[in-house]
Amino acid sequence: MHSSQIVDRCSAGLDLLRRRTAAIMNDDDDSNPPLMATYKHLLDGRLDADDYQTMTTMDDDHSRRCVLPVIDLQHGEDQCRAAIVLAASEWGFFQVTNHGVPQALLDELHEAQVAVFRRPFQRKVREPLLDFSPESYRWGTPTATRLEQLSWSEAYHIPLTGTTPPATSSGDKTRLVIEEVSTAMSELAQQLAEILVADLRGDEEDVVSRCTRSTCFLRLNRYPACGAASGAFGLCPHTDSDFLTILHQDGVGGLQLRKGERWLAVEPKPGALIVNVGDLLQAWSNDRYRSVEHRVMATAASERFSVAFFLCPAYDALIRPRSSTAGGGDRPPPRYKSFTFGEYRNQIREDVRLTGRKLGLQRFRIQGGGPL
Repeated sequence: MHSSQIVDRCSAGLDLLRRRTAAIMNDDDDSNPPLMATYKHLLDGRLDADDYQTMTTMDDDHSRRCVLPVIDLQHGEDQCRAAIVLAASEWGFFQVTNHGVPQALLDELHEAQVAVFRRPFQRKVREPLLDFSPESYRWGTPTATRLEQLSWSEAYHIPLTGTTPPATSSGDKTRLVIEEVSTAMSELAQQLAEILVADLRGDEEDVVSRCTRSTCFLRLNRYPACGAASGAFGLCPHTDSDFLTILHQDGVGGLQLRKGERWLAVEPKPGALIVNVGDLLQAWSNDRYRSVEHRVMATAASERFSVAFFLCPAYDALIRPRSSTAGGGDRPPPRYKSFTFGEYRNQIREDVRLTGRKLGLQRFRIQGGGPL
């Protein structure tokens, strides 16, 4: 390609991004959070500085697609167990089918989720969703000072406490479907966690028994279309601070995970749920399983929805590194100090306050325990 053609394509691309940005800024849809108005200063510098190579980076990333290991939970028990342990060890991510969460229920939740996010933004900010905490609604990244710290998204982060009210109104029906999905995902997460810790148990009570439905969280995510998508994350790179995560996503795509030095885009698979290892399981398994960094890329073409269930223990649950009993030989020494889930969450909050980012497991790594 001649240099003049590159310049023309670059100019055309920048014009398209600016038109999309203007369209979003002028959007009178009162349900959208004011992401562009709030964070335009972070995007402007990137748009002005983008050259052709930078603009095509996202296309390159999305072309590096991967199909996560897919495990049919209706296959033989021994075969499933071996596949789950292998996928969690090598990838930290895998997909499950025939998982017991009815597709009709997931479809019903998606419809309710769309309706919830279509409410006026000011109402979402001022009024709690049903009887959930008023602080459950979140959008953007209030602490962002650079584009790479910004998450172009809105979400409801819901603690799964309380009881299910009778379904007598549309709001109660939304509450009921949230309860039904979270209950089904909780049962699935417990089933998978039991498999992963089967040969890591000690004599004392293990952390899985401290993960009850009332200590877990459900997160409803919406990633609005972003006219400046080549420079924005839907969700910044991170690891999950729980024990195990169950994710249901739509067919839009955008989820990427880090494997080695590369980011790989995860192909959506209809009917499958994505499972990933959290920080607590990595520490508890003494690095047998890995909590893998992942992110969501914003797209210019369409919005994206997902729902995540976070399997979490009680705050006073002790995370004590274990070693496998399989294979014989000496057990490796612990690579982490023991800590409670509450201590871990408090350390993350303090690190974010002081440094602007999560430091996670490295705070509890024993010197000489090897690289994360």
